Amino acid sequence: MTGHHQTLALLLFSAFVAVTLGITTWVSRKRHGSAEEFYAGGRLFSPMENGFAIAGDYMSAASFLGVTGLIALFGYDGLLYVVGFLVAWLVVLFLVAELVRNCGRFTLADVIAARMSERPVRIAVGTSSVTVSVLYLVAQMVGAGSLVALLLGRTSEAAQAWTVIGVGALMVVYVSLGGMRATTWIQIVKAVLLLSGTVVLTVLVLLHFHGDIDRLLFTAAERSGHGKAFLAPGLKYGGSWSARLDFISLGLALVLGTAGLPHILSRFYTVPTARAARRSAVWSIGLIGSFYLMTIVLGFGAAALVGPDAVRASNASGNTAVPLLALDLGGGAGSTGGTVLFAIVAAVAFATILAVVAGITLASSASVAHDLYATLRRPHARRRGEVAVARTAAVGIGVVAIALGLLARDMNVAFLVGLAFAVAASANLPVLLYSLFWRNFTTRGAVWAVYGGLVPALALVVLSPVVSGSPGALFPGVDFQYFPLQNPGIVSVPLGFLAGWLGTVTSDEVPDEARHAETEVRSLTGAGAV
Repeated sequence: MTGHHQTLALLLFSAFVAVTLGITTWVSRKRHGSAEEFYAGGRLFSPMENGFAIAGDYMSAASFLGVTGLIALFGYDGLLYVVGFLVAWLVVLFLVAELVRNCGRFTLADVIAARMSERPVRIAVGTSSVTVSVLYLVAQMVGAGSLVALLLGRTSEAAQAWTVIGVGALMVVYVSLGGMRATTWIQIVKAVLLLSGTVVLTVLVLLHFHGDIDRLLFTAAERSGHGKAFLAPGLKYGGSWSARLDFISLGLALVLGTAGLPHILSRFYTVPTARAARRSAVWSIGLIGSFYLMTIVLGFGAAALVGPDAVRASNASGNTAVPLLALDLGGGAGSTGGTVLFAIVAAVAFATILAVVAGITLASSASVAHDLYATLRRPHARRRGEVAVARTAAVGIGVVAIALGLLARDMNVAFLVGLAFAVAASANLPVLLYSLFWRNFTTRGAVWAVYGGLVPALALVVLSPVVSGSPGALFPGVDFQYFPLQNPGIVSVPLGFLAGWLGTVTSDEVPDEARHAETEVRSLTGAGAV
């Protein structure tokens, strides 16, 4: 890229960072020493504000960079991510949004512990929440590295590494100083920027083809080198039985995983009532649905205008398809329009990454402090001490995410997020649904459900082609691949539900009918909710 690209994009990066740091500083001057303020922003956000913040939290680098790249490279098969990410919100809206808001306080473990023995449940769910959050963070770090690699023309791997470190440092600052209030406003600003940028690019793509969608699709198919197969199922997931099972596994993980993501569920605690939580989900579905419809146009637009070969040449996993599309739509490399549009899109993508990592880091540090630390130290732990631990935990989580992000920097970010969704669907969703809807569910069932999904999911990922035994693996030079699928959801999600059932039916514990009745009334009516 030219020096103009670098200078303009860096100026826009700097402007966004300055604005968000200003928001964080302003919020940090207000009183936010209480746990309710730090974890939930005082529960003062409106449904519309929270809906925009949820959309900002959910529309990550995986969506903007990874999904469009997969559509540009694999056509129809890349659409699975769009469908999965969007349909997942129906599960959230109809099954968990209001109930979680009524039953919980700050974290997912609050919902489960409402009717179980707190200590084992909080340790299990807290461990699972941190694991999912770190996996999700890795994808954002990879997205940041890919973006800067494109900006700097892949001239320096050290520059990529320093970018990942810089993103990690910023997210620690956002969380430790501003808490949920600052994080929410950063996500709202980012959602507006991302939706505006996506609308502009979509309009430009459609204008280029004079509004003719058929022409866009056929041009993309011609340039793909695959012809009509580019517009049909099977290009990525149809070559063998294992590829077809991977398709099902990924779809299962994407549809069920959102309802188990800690950073999404924690957003429902920032509104005052369960009704507001449901309205937040409706707002977010509208915003997210519009966004994903536009990513389809951008993905096929990148295939038609940039070409899959050029996308792969820039980044083998397709993470840079959207910035390259912006460069082409603006007039190509070296043109003023291309430089400006590329810089804006790169800055928006960078803003996306910063906002999402802030939300995830806050959710994971809350799990460490509220679920793990406070459980181990009770009854002596104080809420103010919890907040201090949460700020410290943000640093440790940032370090781990940076290290893993550097290790996985050549992988597609949407694919990495798919793994996080699989772990969330395997470990968090079974215990959440059982706790809300099964009268006889016990503490042993809750613990077994979490570990029965978490351990197999992680083990199968380690033994899969993702880690070893394939050219695109984390460790391509070694081979301990024993599980043929890249996504473990088709095995680990049923195991999580099975373990929860088995733990309950083999438990000597007598279910507490009174606590279940109290939880049921509270979840459905909001009576006694915080």
